[in-house]
Amino acid sequence: MKTNDVLLRNVTKVVVFIIFLFSLHLFLAGHYNPGGGFVAGLISAGAVTLTLIAYDTQTVKSMLNINTIMMTGVGLLFAVGTGMIGIISGDPFLTHKFGHVDLPIIGDTSLHTATIFDLGVYLVVVGVTLTIIQSIGESD
Repeated sequence: MKTNDVLLRNVTKVVVFIIFLFSLHLFLAGHYNPGGGFVAGLISAGAVTLTLIAYDTQTVKSMLNINTIMMTGVGLLFAVGTGMIGIISGDPFLTHKFGHVDLPIIGDTSLHTATIFDLGVYLVVVGVTLTIIQSIGESD
C-alpha cells in the first residue's frame, strides 16, 4: 500500500531550501568564523538525505543528476591543487595566498585560495556522503 506523503514532500521542498541557504552561509563564513567546507558539506548532504526520505531514490537521482564519484574527484583536485600553489611558489604545502580586489558593487574584498580549498573539501564531503547514503539506500 502506497502512503500519501503530500505533506512531507511539500514541507521537504521548503526545508531543503532553507538548509541549503544555511549551508551556503556556513561555507562563506568559514574562513573567519566557525564553519567551512566540511560542515557545509555535511549539512548539504543532510538536505539531500531528507529529500531521499521524502521521495524515492530514482526520483532524487533524476532531480539532481550528479555523479557523486566525479564530484569527489573534482573536490580532491581542488583541494590538492590549492595545496600545490604553495609548493609552486616555493612555500610549504597548503600555504594559501590572498589579495584584495576592489569590486564595483561590493567594494574592497579579500580573495583567498583557502576558499577554493574549502570548495574542494565541500565537494569531497558531499560526494562521499551521498555515495555512501545512495549505496545504502539502493541495497536490497
